[in-house]
Amino acid sequence: MPNTQYELHIGNKNYSSWSLRPWVLLKALDIPFLEHQHYFQPDNSAFRSFSPTALVPALIDGKQTIWDSLAIAEHVYEDYPAVWPSSREARSFARSAAAEMHSGFSTLRNLCSMSVGVRVKMKDTPPALIRDLARIDDIWRYGLSNFGGPFLAGGSFTAVDAFYAPVVFRVQTYGLGFDLSKEARAYVDFMLDLPAMKDWYAAGIAETERDIPHDEEVLQSGEVIADYRATA
Repeated sequence: MPNTQYELHIGNKNYSSWSLRPWVLLKALDIPFLEHQHYFQPDNSAFRSFSPTALVPALIDGKQTIWDSLAIAEHVYEDYPAVWPSSREARSFARSAAAEMHSGFSTLRNLCSMSVGVRVKMKDTPPALIRDLARIDDIWRYGLSNFGGPFLAGGSFTAVDAFYAPVVFRVQTYGLGFDLSKEARAYVDFMLDLPAMKDWYAAGIAETERDIPHDEEVLQSGEVIADYRATA
C-alpha cells in the first residue's frame, strides 16, 4: 500500500481517451485516488502546474509526478500487483497488447476521435481503418480464447482492458461493431456494462463544456446522428 493517496489529473470525460485509461484502471480495481478534472482550453499551458508536458493524464504520488498513461500503470503496479495479471504468460500478453495500443492504431485515433456522448455515421471506412480494427479483433480474440475471459487477460480487469477502453467507446460512437467478430462485439458489450465504464460515460454526457477541435475532428469523419450530451 502506498504511503500517500494518489491524485489523478484528467481532462474532459467526453473526449479524453488518454485520461480514461488510468481513471478506469484505478476505479475498476477499487484503488483509492483523488480526482482532479481540467477542461480543455485553446491554450492548455495552465496544465503545466501539474504536468510537465501540459498534457493529461498525470498522476501525483506524494512528491513525484508520473505523466504518461503506460508509466502510470507501471507505477501503480508496484503498489497494487492486480494492475497486471498474476500469470507470467498472461502478463506478457497484456503488456504487449497495451504497449501496441499505446503506440499504434494511428488511423483509428485520427479518424475516430473519442466523443462518448455522440453517435456518428461515418463517411467511409478506409482500408487502413479496417486493418486497425482487424488487428484489434485479433488481439481481443487471442486474449479471450487463451486466458478464459471475460476480460482480455483472464477473469479479472487489468491494465490491458483499461488501455482498450477508449476503443470500446469508439466502437459505440462510430458504429464499428460490424467490422468485429462476434467475440469482440460481446467484449464491447461486456465492457460497456462495467460499472466503472458506466460511471465514466454518465459523467461524460453530463458535461456541458465543449472542445471545438475535438468536435471538428468528429465532423470530419462523418455525420452526428445523435447527441446525448447535456446542454448548458
